[in-house]
Amino acid sequence: MSSPSESAAPGDAVYDLAPECTTEDVEVGRRYAATVNGVVEYGVFVDLSTTVSGLVHESNLDGEYEVGDEMTVRLIEARENGDLGFESADATGETVRVEYEPDITPANDLRNHVGEEVTVDGEVVQINQTGGPTVFTLRAPAGSVACAAFEAAGVRAYPAVELGDAVRVSGTVEKRDGGLQIEVESLDPHDDPDDLHEAVEEGLAERAAANDVDPMVEWPALADLVSDLEGVATRLRRAVLENRPIRIRHHADGDGMCASIPVALALSRFAEEVHDDPDAGRHLVKRLPSKAPYYEMEDVTRDLNFALGDRERHGQKLPLVVMLDNGSTEEDVPAYEALAEYDIPVLVVDHHHPDPEAVEDLLAAHVNPYLHGEDYRITTGMLCVELARMIDPSLTEELAHVPAVAGLTDRSEADAMNDYLALAQEKGYDENDLQAVGDALDYAAHWLRYSAGESLLADVLDVGTGGDSPHGELVEFLAERAEHDTEKQLDAAMPHVEERDLDNGAHLYRLDVERHAHRFTYPAPGKTTGAIHDAKVEETGDPVITVGYGPDFAVLRSDGVRLDIPRMVEELEDEVDGGVSGGGHLVVGSIKFVKGMREDVLDALETKMGEAEIDEELGSATVAGFED
Repeated sequence: MSSPSESAAPGDAVYDLAPECTTEDVEVGRRYAATVNGVVEYGVFVDLSTTVSGLVHESNLDGEYEVGDEMTVRLIEARENGDLGFESADATGETVRVEYEPDITPANDLRNHVGEEVTVDGEVVQINQTGGPTVFTLRAPAGSVACAAFEAAGVRAYPAVELGDAVRVSGTVEKRDGGLQIEVESLDPHDDPDDLHEAVEEGLAERAAANDVDPMVEWPALADLVSDLEGVATRLRRAVLENRPIRIRHHADGDGMCASIPVALALSRFAEEVHDDPDAGRHLVKRLPSKAPYYEMEDVTRDLNFALGDRERHGQKLPLVVMLDNGSTEEDVPAYEALAEYDIPVLVVDHHHPDPEAVEDLLAAHVNPYLHGEDYRITTGMLCVELARMIDPSLTEELAHVPAVAGLTDRSEADAMNDYLALAQEKGYDENDLQAVGDALDYAAHWLRYSAGESLLADVLDVGTGGDSPHGELVEFLAERAEHDTEKQLDAAMPHVEERDLDNGAHLYRLDVERHAHRFTYPAPGKTTGAIHDAKVEETGDPVITVGYGPDFAVLRSDGVRLDIPRMVEELEDEVDGGVSGGGHLVVGSIKFVKGMREDVLDALETKMGEAEIDEELGSATVAGFED
């Protein structure tokens, strides 16, 4: 729509329309400046703008005119078919310029205007020079839109436009590769960039807000964590709206995948909705498993290398990094410091025992039950199912069984496990089914190693498949293979397990997994130790600690003994000159040390385990150690 540069009552002014004005900008009874564009026997045709024209019938003419003559006309008739009728009018009075103000099409309404010319306002957030057009990604108050401008093949269009500029784009909406794109006809600086930036920010904040969903089960332990999760959900939704890549780093075990797969799915679906592009999720969201329960320098350097390359080649922003089922400990600090060199924000959702003083200043958000007086029995998978629902509530039914899988794979003794099992039962899963899913996830993750296994793991977990997958048969096959390979490993290892009684009365079982277990196969040392531990707990019914060790690592499992592995590691660091590091949960964890000090570390560790209190109510959990 247009607006006169000065107000005037009809009849008092002569309106001079800008070339872009349309028939929506004229009103019966007003006078207009016109140019004759044709002379016929029954009158003259006049133009008021490039698209507004009509006839002055000879009966309404006050003289003779030729093509190109200027005249003043009054609009006397506007027919339903769009024809306009004018009469000659007195040219006296003030002339008012009518500037063109187009209707601005919301970014989330473009699908209703395919093939039509539209105008959008937005901030330039990405510029990608292809072999053909230059593609500008705009962030508008209602979403994002790709705009393709062609100067010449591989030549930058509108070279003066920079990231962060407020612009107005006009062009035709077209479908491209399943998504929508504006074929640019004009791209100009916005007349009021401050107002546009403010409108974009308000629109972003409103749309980024986490969805208000009730937790899947009533569980007081979750209450204090809900607001923390809402903050993370809002940050993640905003990253999608800002077209910022999201890199999900997660522990490559059952709980880590129950956490990361739902979050990645929720973000991908939200990205597809926001950008109206079925490939948007694939481009923006990457799920990256980590073998260690912390962010290794090998992982962060790889992530930085890819992120910097994408920025250089495709004009992408540097990513937002999300750590799931890892990221809370001092061992993560070097990787976080590397990301800080590039101002890459990090969000953490984890349930391992945290080192808040070490990591807090390096994190944009940190969700962990220990920070609210809870513990590892609230698994990361349980937390992240709620996080995924805050991002996309439509996933609720699809994810109903996932918290139970997460709890079973991590041996959670949470109060809510029965409620989660009941939810899964409503979906057709009994406890044996869920345990098989967890075993299949762990088995597949072992062989996938650093690969995300997107489609395979979605089929195993039965999430994001649309119901069209060999889920049941696949889980049965993988779970049976996991059981077979575990039994084979135990047959080889059990004869070499060393047993002794600790001073506190607990049974200690030790195995040199480097010498007495198959290497480079399933289960890896951490899970081999866990399988031996489970067998010994079932066999004895007494407090049991199991240690699987290699040249430079040890993996610990405990039932019925009140260990504090993070504290023990700290003490060993001070007491033994052995390069000790590690951590995990209170009763389940991993320790690393230098090879030459193995016996000293293991002896000191045994002493500390013998001093721990017996607690028959304290069970174990599962966490992957240094398994390779």
